[in-house]
Amino acid sequence: MTTRPDASLSNPDFPGEEFIQLFTQAQRPLYLSILSQLGRIQAAEEVLQETNLIIWAKSSQFETGTNFLAWARQIAHFEVMKWRQRKSREKLMFSDEFINTVAQQVSSTSEEFAMRQRALEDCLNKLSDQDRELIELRYQPGNSGKELAEALGRPANSVYQSLGRIRKALLECVQRKVAAEVTT
Repeated sequence: MTTRPDASLSNPDFPGEEFIQLFTQAQRPLYLSILSQLGRIQAAEEVLQETNLIIWAKSSQFETGTNFLAWARQIAHFEVMKWRQRKSREKLMFSDEFINTVAQQVSSTSEEFAMRQRALEDCLNKLSDQDRELIELRYQPGNSGKELAEALGRPANSVYQSLGRIRKALLECVQRKVAAEVTT
């Protein structure tokens, strides 16, 4: 068994594990944010690579405990603007105002999604073991309500009613949590 050397001990400029984890988790939302601003896959991939190099180079400037994705998106936004300046000779380009509006919308939408996702996770954890298991089984790929009823030896109508009750409880719980988080 080989052990991984601790790169952070041998290189003080190497980001810590928390930074690497945040960096990795941010890749997809960061790419989607860039893509929404540029509208071209190849351009978004190019700008993401440039953005990643800058994020890595500036890793020591990131303040632990702050919003990594917001910080990374700000860097990406500047890289999008630089890319647009370089490509301004092309025929069709969105205005800076449009790009800024899209970037703000993507940022607020993803923050809202993250808030709802956290609320859903909390609400799922509050379900009884039986209800949580039923929901998890139902939403596994390839499972239908009818197949689930057969596997559980319950009438399909009973399973559908239980799923409806659980979904309603989850929806109400998520709405309460999101409303509470928005007001704080």
